[in-house]
Amino acid sequence: MKFAVALTIAALAAGTAFAQEAKPAKPDLAKGQITAATCMACHSADGTRGIPIYPILQGQHQAYIVKQLTEFKAGKRMNPIMMGMAAPLSPEDMVNVAAFFASKPPVKGEATSKETIALGQAIFRGGIASKKVPACSGCHSPNGAGIPAQYPRLGGQHVEYTTAQLNTFRSGERNNSAQMTAIAAKLSDAEIKAVADYIAGLH
Repeated sequence: MKFAVALTIAALAAGTAFAQEAKPAKPDLAKGQITAATCMACHSADGTRGIPIYPILQGQHQAYIVKQLTEFKAGKRMNPIMMGMAAPLSPEDMVNVAAFFASKPPVKGEATSKETIALGQAIFRGGIASKKVPACSGCHSPNGAGIPAQYPRLGGQHVEYTTAQLNTFRSGERNNSAQMTAIAAKLSDAEIKAVADYIAGLH
């Protein structure tokens, strides 16, 4: 009887210890900032405007950044530069650097094409019924803020980057989101350009 009780206590203690070990560590922003220094050339020191062909990371959802880094490292999302950058990162590194970028306030951009803003707004807010394209706002929210852990923040993003990603989804070159591949496949060049420009002005 005493032996059985001892085993039970030991099992409970082990379970408690395992639960404590399994609990995710709190992100270390200081370490994240150090890791982010290696991202500076393309994304700037704090993930702000950076180079237009690369994404703005400032204010992006932590879980989304971690997901993308994980998929770059695993080869699920193909990009030679980012695959090389993600390769040496540990899961802890990814969480820390993602938390650092996410801790920054979202940047504000602006749409620049008066000729396409109406079309871009119509697609983002209402989709394209004739093509069975859903409204972007359904997943990314009306102001482009996205939904943490599910859909990325788009508001304020570089036109060039958003355009490039929609094109790579459409071509199948980027294939880490079946949902976006299906949607982008139905969009024309003009529609992609219009919605990308409209997204740049959301905040």
